[in-house]
Amino acid sequence: MHHNSVLLHEAINALNINPSGIYIDGTFGLGGHSHYILSKLTSHGRLIAMDRDWSAVNIGEVLTKQDGRFSIIHAPFSKMLRCIYNMNLVGLINGILLDLGVCESQLTDSSRGFSFMRDGPLDMRMDNSVGQSAYEWIAKASQKDIEWVLRTFGEEKLSKKIARSIVLKREVYPIDRTSALSEIISDTVLYYNNRYNRRKHPATRSFLAIRIYINEELVEIMKILQDVFKLLAPGGRLVVISFNSLEDRIVKKFINQYSRVFAYPPKIPLTHTQLLHKYSGTMKFKNLGKIKPTVLEIKKNIRARSAILRYAEKLIYM
Repeated sequence: MHHNSVLLHEAINALNINPSGIYIDGTFGLGGHSHYILSKLTSHGRLIAMDRDWSAVNIGEVLTKQDGRFSIIHAPFSKMLRCIYNMNLVGLINGILLDLGVCESQLTDSSRGFSFMRDGPLDMRMDNSVGQSAYEWIAKASQKDIEWVLRTFGEEKLSKKIARSIVLKREVYPIDRTSALSEIISDTVLYYNNRYNRRKHPATRSFLAIRIYINEELVEIMKILQDVFKLLAPGGRLVVISFNSLEDRIVKKFINQYSRVFAYPPKIPLTHTQLLHKYSGTMKFKNLGKIKPTVLEIKKNIRARSAILRYAEKLIYM
């Protein structure tokens, strides 16, 4: 399947590839970023990919047979530290890339249940071999819990009314198809908000919220961010591509928190290196900024419109 990786060149440039370095693609997907990273590595370089979607892992295993520099692990990226520990590579990683977007194949495969535009089983799990599906959760969740998820993860203003509609409708028929859920949400949104922006589908926020909740996506992000210090080598890069404000807020706050420039009195009798050691608990990263897609990329790939890339470098002195 053809897939346009968002901010492809920008992400690889942000990694500042060392041709003989060790890199991790924490979200392999269809392998767009991984292929480009491999093109920058010599025979001494190494790329480790991860994904919790078996379909992505199966694609990666084909690449493993073709390229001895590459390997792939079936696991969520929150398990990265454990996996890299087992490979005796903790503290030796030169760059970590996380593309937090949903893979194109997940959206176009109606059996996965990610898209409100395609009818299929209401699943939404990144790894459909574990955990509860969206259908199972919706069938049992209280109205209060559904409202909380839609408001918290989708920032949906009509969360209370949508939750009420879902609870009422599930008493009449099982909400086990994406089309059924999409119709309930759309009817509710358009009934209570006749000025709704028709350029965005009424079910967009709710589907996003349920997907994030089912896959614990924000928890995953927070877990991996806390481990990157141990994983990265001094001077190693962290590159994260986010696609919604909740994800980006977490990444931005994390990088800012650990790259905060501390203030100290002038003429203090300490060198810069000594200061970095003294304040190592608060300053671990150099914030290298953010990058957004160009107008041209957005025209070619509408999925890029909400993407934000943030990157940082682990300080050599910590």
